[in-house]
Amino acid sequence: MKVKTILVSQPEPKVENSPYFDLQDRQKVKIDFRPFIHVEGVTAKEVRLQKVDFSSYTAIIMTSRNAVDHFFRVADEMRFKVPDSMKYFCQSEAVAFYLQKYVVYRKRKIYVGKRNFQDLSPLIKKYKDENFLLPSSDKLKPIVPLILDEIGVKWKQAVFYNTVISDLSDLADVYYDILVFFSPSGIESLFHNFPNFKQNNTRIAVFGNTTVKAVENKGLRVDISAPTSEMPSMTMALNKYIQKVNKK
Repeated sequence: MKVKTILVSQPEPKVENSPYFDLQDRQKVKIDFRPFIHVEGVTAKEVRLQKVDFSSYTAIIMTSRNAVDHFFRVADEMRFKVPDSMKYFCQSEAVAFYLQKYVVYRKRKIYVGKRNFQDLSPLIKKYKDENFLLPSSDKLKPIVPLILDEIGVKWKQAVFYNTVISDLSDLADVYYDILVFFSPSGIESLFHNFPNFKQNNTRIAVFGNTTVKAVENKGLRVDISAPTSEMPSMTMALNKYIQKVNKK
C-alpha cells in the first residue's frame, strides 16, 4: 500500500531545514507532528526530598535538552548559583549546543558524546574523582545506571521532571499510513489513549531497540526501523521505505 500520510509522535521541528520537511516535499506525502508524551517539571521541594544538595556536585550529566532546562530551572528556584567550575557531560552535540541557553559555552568545561550514552561513558570514566549529578525524568533508560555503576564513578540520579501521557482523544477517528515512535513511552501512550488499537494496514516506524521491543510486546508489527548502519536517521529510513512502496 502506498504511503500518503505520516504521524510523527514528537513536536513539530522549529527549524525550517528539518529533514522531515524535505522528506515531505520530495516524496509528496503529508507529515503531521503530535507529541504522544510531554514532560512536567517537579518542584524544588520535590527535588529536595530526594536529598539533592547542589553544592556537593562537581559535574552534571545531561542526557537531553529537557534535562538541561529543568536542571537550571530547579537551581534557580533553589537560588543556587551554578559555579563556573561545574563540568558538563552531554550525551550529544545537540544537548551541548543547547547548554548555550544557560552558560557561556567557551568559558565552561563541556564534554560531549557522539549520540548515545555508551559513547559518553568513556569521557565520564576519565573523571572518576568528580561527584556526578544526573538530572532526569522518571523514565530513565535502564542502561544509564548500569553503565555508571560499571565504570565506578560517584553519582546520583534525581528526578527533575516527569514523563506524562498526552491526551490524543481528538485523533480517535483519524487514520495515518505510518505512525512513527521514538520511545516505549510513546507506545504506552498509544494504548492508554486507544486501548483497542488494531494495527491492520498501518505501518509502524520505530527508533531504537527498546522501542522495537515495546512495539513487539504489544503484538504489533515493526515495518520500519532505525538507526542502522545504512539508515542512521528516521527520515532516511522513512524515505527508503516510501520510495519502495510508492513505486508500485
